[in-house]
Amino acid sequence: MIKAGIIGGSGYTGGELIRLLLNHPDVEIDFVFSTTRAGKPITSAHPDLLGVTNLEFTGEVNPNVDVVFLCLGHGNSSKFLNENSFSETTKIIDLSNDFRLKADATFQGKTFVYGLTELNNEKIKKADYIANPGCFATTIQLGLLPLAKAGLLQNQVHINAITGSTGAGVGLSSTSHFSWRNNNVSWYKPFTHQHLGEIGESLDSFGNKTGQLFFLPNRGNFTRGILATSYTQFDGSLEEAQQLYQEYYKDDVFTHVSAEPIHLKQVVNTNQCHVHLHKHEGTLLVTSAIDNLLKGASGQAVQNMNLIFGLEEAKGLQLKAGVF
Repeated sequence: MIKAGIIGGSGYTGGELIRLLLNHPDVEIDFVFSTTRAGKPITSAHPDLLGVTNLEFTGEVNPNVDVVFLCLGHGNSSKFLNENSFSETTKIIDLSNDFRLKADATFQGKTFVYGLTELNNEKIKKADYIANPGCFATTIQLGLLPLAKAGLLQNQVHINAITGSTGAGVGLSSTSHFSWRNNNVSWYKPFTHQHLGEIGESLDSFGNKTGQLFFLPNRGNFTRGILATSYTQFDGSLEEAQQLYQEYYKDDVFTHVSAEPIHLKQVVNTNQCHVHLHKHEGTLLVTSAIDNLLKGASGQAVQNMNLIFGLEEAKGLQLKAGVF
């Protein structure tokens, strides 16, 4: 059994990770660390786990676990690792943005591998440290990677994406409060979102020129999921584009190209990404959808863990969508 530790288990991503690992046949949760809930039962933060687990949050860290998941706010993972040491054999999977960019990837003599499985599958298998991608970044990259690899993103790319309220984290803010969010939609961080850096590095990793990315993120009045629409100039036929995408994702267990238009309910509560292509005159429209807490965070983290430990990639991640 793989012994796992979770740092920061009371938030949305931590809660999803606990649920996944409790049901993973090859994993045993050794500890769930929390500075604010030490000594309290896991169910005090996640009441849906009543009757599922008797685990309690702890204020102590076991440095000898096989894998540690960092479910901390951005900027806090590097601080935590500077203050706490783990064994040389402990694998670390970070869900913040602290180590995603190449300039930040080297830490304490170790290099974090960018954990987008559809891009870095073989590198992840050999990695000790993983930087889990951002949720918007995952959705958008999975919509554009086949074009980037083929050198077909030389023109401007316009991206519009909408995310559920869980993307803002468990802490209350003026724009996550129910009375503000309900029956409401708004944009934020237009053209400057922090995920643009990691998106750009991934698209450029094939050595082909990428045009300017114009990204407009939106807040939706629903709980979870991301739907992204990206469009750019494309001179080929729709059939050629579909063949390109099918070929790129032929070996990927969670990313699938749909012949029909897609919607969020297909992927929410799963680790799936669904992609749909539409051609209008000289423009290709790519729609991609994921669950921001699973494929965009905790599910992808478990997928990375499976690859690192030589397990079946989809193990513990065969989840059911709530379509109705």
